Amino acid sequence: MEQRASLREGDVRIPSGCAIAGIMDRSGARHDGSDILASIALMHDRSNGLGGGFAAYGIYPEYRELYAFHIMYEARESRARTEAYLDEHFVVEKQERIPTERVPGIENPPDIWRYFLAPPPAPPGTDGFDEAEHTMRHVFHINAAVPGAFVASSGKDMGAFKGVGYPEDIGAFYRIEDYRAWLWTAHGRFPTNTPGWWGGAHPFTLLNWSIVHNGEISSYDANRRYVEQFGYDCALQTDTEVITYLFDLLIRRHGFSRETAARIMCAPAWDAIDRMEPERAAYEEALRCVYASALVNGPMSVILGSDEGLLALNDRLKLRALMAGEKGSMVYLASEQAAIEIVCPDVENVRSIEGGVPFVVRLDDRKEA
Repeated sequence: MEQRASLREGDVRIPSGCAIAGIMDRSGARHDGSDILASIALMHDRSNGLGGGFAAYGIYPEYRELYAFHIMYEARESRARTEAYLDEHFVVEKQERIPTERVPGIENPPDIWRYFLAPPPAPPGTDGFDEAEHTMRHVFHINAAVPGAFVASSGKDMGAFKGVGYPEDIGAFYRIEDYRAWLWTAHGRFPTNTPGWWGGAHPFTLLNWSIVHNGEISSYDANRRYVEQFGYDCALQTDTEVITYLFDLLIRRHGFSRETAARIMCAPAWDAIDRMEPERAAYEEALRCVYASALVNGPMSVILGSDEGLLALNDRLKLRALMAGEKGSMVYLASEQAAIEIVCPDVENVRSIEGGVPFVVRLDDRKEA
């Protein structure tokens, strides 16, 4: 019998792991999940079955003013404790198990529920009640203090559907094609430093932010220490988690636009700043100095979803692939051009996202920056 040669270290090179994709209709029209499923499935070989997922915006129009919590439970006691906690700190309008299908390759899924919640009325005499801060604080508490419970998403009129498996199997498991959204993102995971776990799959979300990410940042510890100063709990110890918290800190708390937040995280090099007009150079230098610990280094491509639209970002050296294309009101993003063309064969204006320059798409606004 012929002996089969086994591959050794150095025999195989994987130039980039993970697959990411995004589809948005700038008109706000909603589309089912079939296109995002086809797009991410084409990039099957970029993931290894240890994680896949989707984020969708506009899927709960009848509850658009309520926070939609998607929560994974590993035990019945976890659900009982979590629901008692939610009843104490929120007004629960509706709760139900998320519909799923049996899918070969998806093993031992958790019990997954969704809750439509409203923060309680502000106590009399209380000024400045911030419902987003209230919600974030309790999401962190559940994830840290209730064993076997994990809040997969917590935004309004949106949700994350993720788990351990190839993304096309995760999509079938959650019946993604039954949902309609104006913005979809997707991820196929090839974890480099972390084990595959349902809660750790992408998209990673907080409030209305969702991140799908391909890369491995070298600035993780500096970024983690920075956001932890502001009360963020980096429990998963992943790049994607800390990037999500940076966006939330810079945009929601500090009031920057998405474009400026992205420029802080992928700031121009010092020699580029030296060549700018004095006023612009002073501004960029101030951002780099004040937010030095928010600078994200290392190979990465990121798609940020929110209720404002899409933002795509590459590292300055363009070490991870990310393509964009358009057709009418539709905008497509993917790690590979073929993943765009499979759902829109006549796509137009196809180009590579420029390194370090945020690519922004807004509802009813064709302007990109």
